[in-house]
Amino acid sequence: MLDQFDITKRWPAKDPSVIQLYSLTTPNGIKASAMLEETGLPYEAHRVSFQTDDQFTPEFLSLNPNNKIPAIIDPNGPNGEPLPLWESGAILIYLAEKSGKLLPPDGAKRAEVLQWLMWQMGGFGPMLGQFGFFHAYGGKEIEDPRPLDRYKTEAKRLLSVLDKHLEGRTVVAGDDYSIADVAIWPWVRALFTGYKAAEALELERYANVLRWHTECADRPASQAAINIPPSP
Repeated sequence: MLDQFDITKRWPAKDPSVIQLYSLTTPNGIKASAMLEETGLPYEAHRVSFQTDDQFTPEFLSLNPNNKIPAIIDPNGPNGEPLPLWESGAILIYLAEKSGKLLPPDGAKRAEVLQWLMWQMGGFGPMLGQFGFFHAYGGKEIEDPRPLDRYKTEAKRLLSVLDKHLEGRTVVAGDDYSIADVAIWPWVRALFTGYKAAEALELERYANVLRWHTECADRPASQAAINIPPSP
């Protein structure tokens, strides 16, 4: 069933009966691998290397024309048909519904979880990503301070939103750990790892975020996900 997808020519499936994950250990990539680990759905992971521009190859673009990770193929999708899917938020929702885990089935709690998922997708992730570029990567060579100042200010504002919301809470939304938590914690982690921005953003000010992030990152699924797909 998977041989109809050109991406499998570059990344052959060892077990074509399980979900195929095409990803890398970026914040968005970790979201997908953490979700697969949390749900227990069988899958295998394929490394899409940015160093060799794998995301721009015809095979990868045949699955995701937006040339971003993660992407998946579920050989046992709706009605038993294979389902190709990209965009990390869409993947989280799909896997939650498929497994019946980490997303309330209906009502106000479900809406709340989706609200915070959209907050991450529309603001927290993109703004922290822009901050990271200007603080730690290519953008740091730009002499004009305004781009970095803009995204630094917005990163702090968003961290404050999250910190205030987490006061007295153990999870971001609803009553239990959910796809909202899965979506957000890898981006907080990136502030410490790739961006090395703890001092620049004064992360010690956000005690609720730090407490919550530690609890999320210490979960067995999270610990596994930060190494999936493994480095060569």
